[in-house]
Amino acid sequence: MAMLQMRDIIWGLLFLGCTAAIQVQITPAQGEISVGESKFFLCEVTGEAKDIDWYTPSGEKILHSMQDLSVSRSDEVTSSLTIYHANVDSAGIYKCVARDGEKEAQATVQVKIFQKITFQSAPSPQEFTEGDTADIVCNVVSSPPPTIIWKHKGSKIQASKDVRYKIMANGHLQIRGIKKTDEGMYTCEARVMARGEIDFKTMKVVVNVLPTIRARQFEVNATADIGSSALLACDADGFPDPVVTWTHNGAALEEGDKYSLNEDGSELIIKDVKKVDEGDYTCTATNKAGEKSQEVGLNVFVQPKITYLNNKTASEFDEEVILTCEASGDPTPTISWSSESTIFTEGEQSLDRNIVVYSHARVSSLTLKNVQFTYAGQYLCIASNSIGQDSQSVYLEVRYSPKILGRVASYTWEKNPANISCEVDAHPEANVVWFKDGSQLPSANTTNVKIYNMPTVSYLEITPESQIDFGNYNCTATNELGSESKEFILIPADVPSAPEIQQVESFSSTAMVEFKEPDSTGGVPLLKYRVEWRFPGKEWTHKEYSVEDGNTKILVTGLKPETAYEVKMSAINGKGEGESSAASSFKTKPVQYSFTISSETLPAIAATILPLIGEPSAPKLEANLAEEGNSLRVTWIKQDDGGLPIIHYLVKYKAKHVPEWKPEIRVPSLSEHMTLNGLAWNTEYEVHVVAENQQGRSDPGVVSIKTAAQPTAIPGSAHGGSGLGTGAIVGILIVVFFLLLVGVDVTCYFLNKCGLLMCIAVNVCGKAGPGAKSKDIEEGKAAFTKDESKEPIVEVRTEEEHSPNQEVKTPTEPNETTPLTEAEPAVTETTPLVVKILPSTATNSVSESFSTAQSSPASESTTLTISTSSPTKAAPSTTSPNSSSTAPPGAGKTDPQPNVGPLVDLSDCPKAAPPSHQTPPALEPVSPPSDGQQSKGDSVKGRDSAQSKESRLDGPTQDAPKAPCTDSPAPVQNDGKIVKDDNAKSETEVKNATTEVKTVPNEAPQANGNESRA
Repeated sequence: MAMLQMRDIIWGLLFLGCTAAIQVQITPAQGEISVGESKFFLCEVTGEAKDIDWYTPSGEKILHSMQDLSVSRSDEVTSSLTIYHANVDSAGIYKCVARDGEKEAQATVQVKIFQKITFQSAPSPQEFTEGDTADIVCNVVSSPPPTIIWKHKGSKIQASKDVRYKIMANGHLQIRGIKKTDEGMYTCEARVMARGEIDFKTMKVVVNVLPTIRARQFEVNATADIGSSALLACDADGFPDPVVTWTHNGAALEEGDKYSLNEDGSELIIKDVKKVDEGDYTCTATNKAGEKSQEVGLNVFVQPKITYLNNKTASEFDEEVILTCEASGDPTPTISWSSESTIFTEGEQSLDRNIVVYSHARVSSLTLKNVQFTYAGQYLCIASNSIGQDSQSVYLEVRYSPKILGRVASYTWEKNPANISCEVDAHPEANVVWFKDGSQLPSANTTNVKIYNMPTVSYLEITPESQIDFGNYNCTATNELGSESKEFILIPADVPSAPEIQQVESFSSTAMVEFKEPDSTGGVPLLKYRVEWRFPGKEWTHKEYSVEDGNTKILVTGLKPETAYEVKMSAINGKGEGESSAASSFKTKPVQYSFTISSETLPAIAATILPLIGEPSAPKLEANLAEEGNSLRVTWIKQDDGGLPIIHYLVKYKAKHVPEWKPEIRVPSLSEHMTLNGLAWNTEYEVHVVAENQQGRSDPGVVSIKTAAQPTAIPGSAHGGSGLGTGAIVGILIVVFFLLLVGVDVTCYFLNKCGLLMCIAVNVCGKAGPGAKSKDIEEGKAAFTKDESKEPIVEVRTEEEHSPNQEVKTPTEPNETTPLTEAEPAVTETTPLVVKILPSTATNSVSESFSTAQSSPASESTTLTISTSSPTKAAPSTTSPNSSSTAPPGAGKTDPQPNVGPLVDLSDCPKAAPPSHQTPPALEPVSPPSDGQQSKGDSVKGRDSAQSKESRLDGPTQDAPKAPCTDSPAPVQNDGKIVKDDNAKSETEVKNATTEVKTVPNEAPQANGNESRA
């Protein structure tokens, strides 16, 4: 029973539980939706429910198709509500109701709608103009409204500390007087404290700067009509970079044929400027901040141009003639006049007021009053302003009667034609007639008269046959305006008067005669001067010299040293020679020479013949232009050689306007002139020539001359060049060079035993070349030869050239002042005398040698060694300069003497005289020179006058070696050994009176220390 009750209770409870099981639950229980977002809610029913419905906050049942609201039932116990794009109206309490018959259950959910932080407007970049009040926009919405914070470059802007900043109620940032430094990135930050929500926007603020513009030149000047351009420039600044545009007279200027602009438009180039381009130009700089303008003025000037000028014609004695000249230009040109070297400006131009210039604006007139025939000619009108000038010529033609000019007196002599010139100045051209004693020439009876008429001159040629042909001649010229006559006189010419010798400057072998020109030339030009000189009481020697303008000095050459002379001179013209001047006496200076006297020379001789030696005198120079025009031929005359032979001449030259001298050139002593080539055109050169002997150098002889102007065309250039091409010329040069190398090698092989050919001969053939010297010659030994002639033994020697500036520390070499042999013991009976003199001849007599020396000064030196001995004593010693011979047996040992023969100059290869057996000369007092005295024992003739003495210079000149003698019949010594004669008689005679002839040439190329120079 109890069990049944319990069961009923349980089932009742179960029944009651089932009937009360409908329940509704909404998930989520609360809803917050941001505006614009969407969200759904799920309604779950516990128990069985037939219907599940949703209701809006207004109680309206939500159907499936309502806007922004959607209800869907996925199964029997669930239903979802979706709210799309929520807005403020979507807020409220939504209800979910579940029904099953009479059973019903419901649940509600409150939906809240809020505004999320939203930046509605925050543009970037935002641009403002410098100096304006900037309003930086940042529009933010949210619910509740947000708090706005501004930041610049990461730092919070505090408006309370900087009055320029202000945060507006709408959240904008206001900056008063914004600057370029305010430019940058700004941050607008929004915060909602209730939700802890924060958001920000970054925006760029750009501050634009109004352009500034300035002209580089406010005024630009240009010249019109010459094709020039004008540059107008404006420099603009601003941000952003402004663009520059140009306008002129309100019209915009565009790139084209007339104008050109650079990339930013700041430079405007106006091409081919004309006068119409003048005016103001406006340059405008524009950017986002605004624009600015500047004006630039262009001034266009015009060069003067003569627009009117005409030739004029007038007659002599007209009242006046006016020449008019008009010119245009800007600025207004000034007009002036000129004629030949005379310039006429505004106002009266002459004391007689006959020439007046008047100018007004652009017109000028030149008025010539009382017209004279001299007014005729060309006049120049010159218009000038600050820009330039223009000039044109106008010709004034003046018609006038003839005017006769010309020299009245003419001179001539019988049978010599003379021209009388009648110069006629007339316009129009005049007719000229000649008269003699009222009769017109030429007449039927005059065969010695000819007339030559030219447009402006008439020549009367007369060949006088007698005194009747001399006298007056009349020239009459006639044209349509009148006639004029003039008397001319023909006078017999005379010989010139005598010149006057004012001074004679003498040297050892020359004399400079300075004279005064004749007072009268006889009416005709001088042609020559005749100079005569002589020993007092002897025959006159004469020479004629051409007349040179302004030259009153004549150099007389070929005189003897220390000799008294008389000189006179006369002048020569076409008529003949005039009277001679009074004779003037002078004495040439002595030649500076010296002797080397041995210890046995008598004191009396030494005291009388030892003048001092020294440097030579400066040579006399003369320079002339060569045919090329840029080449100079310099000629010199040797003066006193200082007692020693001239070694060489040193020539240097330079252009006068430069300080540096050209390298010094050495010229052989025999040369008397040289040519300097390749000089600059139209340049004055200074040339110095110095003579040098062993004592030193002379003062320089100086001459100056100017080269010719460079010709505009090279003669012959118009005919074209050679037909050879460049390749052919190069080939020819290579072949010539190769042949020269072969020639040099062959020469070295035969002469010096060296070179490539010598190497081949030695290495291949095993033999030396044919030109090799023998062993004896290499050791300095001489070869012995025989000669059948009975000539005196002749030894040819040379010596090393020695400069006085060198310090010689080796043993002294023989020179002109030392014997050629070392001292050696001599025979006691021998009295030596070693004499060194300047002449080029040697004699067997001391007195004769001195006479020759006085009468023939030369540049060569000769050493005479004369030794006398007993007939039984032989002196066969022949010693070279570098070795000494032993004394002969029985010779004394007290007095050494050089046992050598007399030396003579063999440089010109004289013919030896037949040998003569003479006894040794004895010492005699020196006799003075006498006229006409000749050396009896002269064995050497003078130098060949035909010998060439010219050195032509294209580069540095070396001393030219003398040619070796080949025509001397005398046996020649070689390296100090004498050629002996087999004939006993001749040998005995030679031993008894040994005479050695040794020559020291002036110059020879230097070889080595062991070889002589020839």
